[in-house]
Amino acid sequence: MSYALSQASPTVPALVTAAGDRAGVRFLEFFASAIRNPHTRRAYARAAGDFLAWCAGAGVTSITAVQPLHVAAWIELQTQNHSAPTVKQRLAAIRHLFDWLVTGQIVPHNPAASVRGPSHTAKKGKTPVLDASEARQLLDSIDVSTPIGLRDRALIALMVFSFARVGAALAMRVEDVYVQQRRLWVCLREKGGKRHEMPCHHTLEAYLHAYLEETGLAYDPKGPLFRTVARGTGQLSTTSLPQANAYAMVRRRAAAVGIATKIGNHTFRATGITAYLKNGGTLENAAAMANHASTRTTQLYDRRIDDISQNEVERIRV
Repeated sequence: MSYALSQASPTVPALVTAAGDRAGVRFLEFFASAIRNPHTRRAYARAAGDFLAWCAGAGVTSITAVQPLHVAAWIELQTQNHSAPTVKQRLAAIRHLFDWLVTGQIVPHNPAASVRGPSHTAKKGKTPVLDASEARQLLDSIDVSTPIGLRDRALIALMVFSFARVGAALAMRVEDVYVQQRRLWVCLREKGGKRHEMPCHHTLEAYLHAYLEETGLAYDPKGPLFRTVARGTGQLSTTSLPQANAYAMVRRRAAAVGIATKIGNHTFRATGITAYLKNGGTLENAAAMANHASTRTTQLYDRRIDDISQNEVERIRV
């Protein structure tokens, strides 16, 4: 079960309805008011829907009757089909939901508070990373004689050279690319609404200038920076490019030049950080450029160890 919170009348699960009208309102308020990030909202809604549907199947009659044993049994089932980080996120969703219900005096206690999730430690992220030469090959392969080519090259370069998350890149307006101190800068609005400003690498500066000037977007400062293509025209529309479209684009571009790595949008953030560190950049500066609160997060994007591992593997001679 999922909750389409963009709909006028999202469905309230039967277990919540059984606890009364006030419980239903409080339940909906959790997703509408307590969670601001749309990606987190969707993930939490899926987790809550799955859990409550499972509880109903297990004979639980009301959300007030959910016990720690129910949560623990459901989490155990989740470990059979999901990775440890996903299970931990799903448990966090249930904990936060019941915390909200407790403070709203809908349930007397949080049944998920005492349930432990699977242990998980990571020293390296799972995001696929491109070698610097592959990233250059990909950028150089894009035909920039069309608006869509100019757009795609600028978007990929933005993620590589500014370490931008794809969500922040696609949320940009034209006016978020501006001149300061005689250089081009970009303004990114990252997680939690944090404003992050970065000077442009000279390559990114050239690509953004070409994109804005040759498409005429420079004259629409309030419009979205990265846009869809109007059907049948080959020209950019006034609609922001969806994240799914950006993902399909980078996969298509990579396949066209024979890059076998199963890349995604986040690949370019990790590629840029790794390239920066390989060329003598410091972890502290990389964290600041990536807008990470801790260098521990930045270390997950550092794939320099992959080169060391490959060199060591080649020492095996039989």
